[in-house]
Amino acid sequence: MKKLYYTSFFYAILGLLAGIAYREITKHSDFSGPTVLVALHTHILVLGFFFFIITLILGKLFNVHEAKSFGAWYIVYNVGLLITIGAMATRGMLQINGGDISFLPHIAGLGHTILGAGIIWLLILLGKRIK
Repeated sequence: MKKLYYTSFFYAILGLLAGIAYREITKHSDFSGPTVLVALHTHILVLGFFFFIITLILGKLFNVHEAKSFGAWYIVYNVGLLITIGAMATRGMLQINGGDISFLPHIAGLGHTILGAGIIWLLILLGKRIK
Protein backbone atom coordinates (compact mmCIF):
# COMPACT_ATOMS: atom_id res chain seq x y z
CA MET A 1 0.00 0.00 0.00
CA LYS A 2 2.85 2.39 0.73
CA LYS A 3 4.14 1.79 -2.79
CA LEU A 4 0.86 3.19 -4.14
CA TYR A 5 1.12 6.22 -1.87
CA TYR A 6 4.73 6.93 -2.87
CA THR A 7 3.89 6.45 -6.55
CA SER A 8 1.00 8.90 -6.25
CA PHE A 9 3.25 11.36 -4.43
CA PHE A 10 5.90 11.03 -7.17
CA TYR A 11 3.38 11.78 -9.93
CA ALA A 12 1.92 14.70 -7.96
CA ILE A 13 5.35 16.34 -7.77
CA LEU A 14 6.13 15.49 -11.41
CA GLY A 15 2.78 16.88 -12.58
CA LEU A 16 3.23 20.12 -10.68
CA LEU A 17 6.77 20.49 -12.02
CA ALA A 18 5.50 19.86 -15.55
CA GLY A 19 3.02 22.71 -15.14
CA ILE A 20 5.69 25.07 -13.89
CA ALA A 21 8.10 23.96 -16.61
CA TYR A 22 5.52 24.57 -19.35
CA ARG A 23 4.83 28.08 -18.11
CA GLU A 24 8.48 29.01 -17.62
CA ILE A 25 9.84 27.40 -20.80
CA THR A 26 7.23 29.01 -23.05
CA LYS A 27 7.67 32.38 -21.33
CA HIS A 28 11.47 32.21 -21.57
CA SER A 29 11.30 31.19 -25.25
CA ASP A 30 8.64 33.80 -26.12
CA PHE A 31 6.59 30.90 -27.49
CA SER A 32 2.86 31.36 -27.96
CA GLY A 33 1.93 28.63 -30.43
CA PRO A 34 0.34 25.23 -29.87
CA THR A 35 2.35 22.56 -28.07
CA VAL A 36 1.47 19.24 -26.43
CA LEU A 37 3.20 20.47 -23.28
CA VAL A 38 -0.14 22.08 -22.43
CA ALA A 39 -1.64 18.62 -21.81
CA LEU A 40 1.39 17.08 -20.09
CA HIS A 41 0.63 18.60 -16.68
CA THR A 42 -2.94 17.28 -16.75
CA HIS A 43 -1.96 13.84 -18.03
CA ILE A 44 0.53 13.34 -15.22
CA LEU A 45 -1.83 14.56 -12.50
CA VAL A 46 -4.86 12.57 -13.67
CA LEU A 47 -3.23 9.37 -14.93
CA GLY A 48 -0.53 9.36 -12.25
CA PHE A 49 -1.42 11.21 -9.06
CA PHE A 50 -5.23 10.82 -9.00
CA PHE A 51 -5.18 7.33 -10.49
CA PHE A 52 -2.80 5.97 -7.85
CA ILE A 53 -4.69 7.72 -5.04
CA ILE A 54 -7.84 5.98 -6.27
CA THR A 55 -5.95 2.68 -6.50
CA LEU A 56 -4.74 3.21 -2.93
CA ILE A 57 -8.35 3.65 -1.81
CA LEU A 58 -9.34 0.51 -3.73
CA GLY A 59 -6.51 -1.30 -1.99
CA LYS A 60 -7.80 -0.21 1.39
CA LEU A 61 -11.42 -1.09 0.62
CA PHE A 62 -11.05 -4.27 -1.44
CA ASN A 63 -7.42 -5.41 -0.93
CA VAL A 64 -6.89 -5.16 -4.68
CA HIS A 65 -3.16 -4.79 -4.00
CA GLU A 66 -3.09 -8.37 -2.71
CA ALA A 67 -4.16 -9.87 -6.06
CA LYS A 68 -1.67 -12.27 -7.58
CA SER A 69 -0.91 -10.20 -10.69
CA PHE A 70 -1.00 -6.78 -9.01
CA GLY A 71 2.80 -6.40 -9.13
CA ALA A 72 2.86 -7.08 -12.86
CA TRP A 73 -0.05 -4.67 -13.37
CA TYR A 74 1.81 -1.98 -11.42
CA ILE A 75 4.87 -2.29 -13.68
CA VAL A 76 2.88 -2.36 -16.92
CA TYR A 77 0.77 0.66 -15.98
CA ASN A 78 3.80 2.72 -14.95
CA VAL A 79 5.68 1.80 -18.12
CA GLY A 80 2.69 2.93 -20.19
CA LEU A 81 2.46 6.19 -18.29
CA LEU A 82 6.18 6.91 -18.53
CA ILE A 83 6.18 6.18 -22.29
CA THR A 84 3.23 8.54 -22.73
CA ILE A 85 4.66 11.43 -20.74
CA GLY A 86 8.16 10.95 -22.14
CA ALA A 87 6.88 11.13 -25.72
CA MET A 88 4.66 14.11 -24.92
CA ALA A 89 7.48 16.00 -23.17
CA THR A 90 9.90 15.32 -26.02
CA ARG A 91 7.42 16.36 -28.69
CA GLY A 92 6.43 19.48 -26.74
CA MET A 93 10.02 20.62 -26.35
CA LEU A 94 10.66 20.01 -30.04
CA GLN A 95 7.57 22.03 -30.96
CA ILE A 96 8.79 24.96 -28.86
CA ASN A 97 12.15 24.80 -30.62
CA GLY A 98 10.54 24.66 -34.07
CA GLY A 99 10.99 20.97 -34.78
CA ASP A 100 9.08 17.73 -34.57
CA ILE A 101 9.62 14.03 -35.07
CA SER A 102 6.81 12.36 -36.97
CA PHE A 103 6.77 9.09 -34.97
CA LEU A 104 6.44 10.66 -31.51
CA PRO A 105 2.62 10.74 -31.61
CA HIS A 106 2.71 7.01 -32.35
CA ILE A 107 4.89 6.38 -29.33
CA ALA A 108 2.53 8.45 -27.17
CA GLY A 109 -0.33 6.42 -28.66
CA LEU A 110 1.44 3.20 -27.69
CA GLY A 111 1.77 4.52 -24.15
CA HIS A 112 -1.93 5.40 -24.10
CA THR A 113 -2.78 1.91 -25.37
CA ILE A 114 -0.73 0.33 -22.57
CA LEU A 115 -2.50 2.63 -20.09
CA GLY A 116 -5.88 1.54 -21.45
CA ALA A 117 -4.92 -2.10 -21.04
CA GLY A 118 -3.74 -1.29 -17.51
CA ILE A 119 -7.06 0.30 -16.62
CA ILE A 120 -8.98 -2.74 -17.89
CA TRP A 121 -6.56 -5.05 -16.05
CA LEU A 122 -7.13 -3.13 -12.80
CA LEU A 123 -10.90 -3.36 -13.28
CA ILE A 124 -10.58 -7.13 -13.74
CA LEU A 125 -8.48 -7.36 -10.55
CA LEU A 126 -11.07 -5.27 -8.72
CA GLY A 127 -13.93 -7.40 -10.03
CA LYS A 128 -12.30 -10.50 -8.58
CA ARG A 129 -11.95 -8.80 -5.17
CA ILE A 130 -15.51 -7.53 -4.85
CA LYS A 131 -17.47 -9.95 -2.72
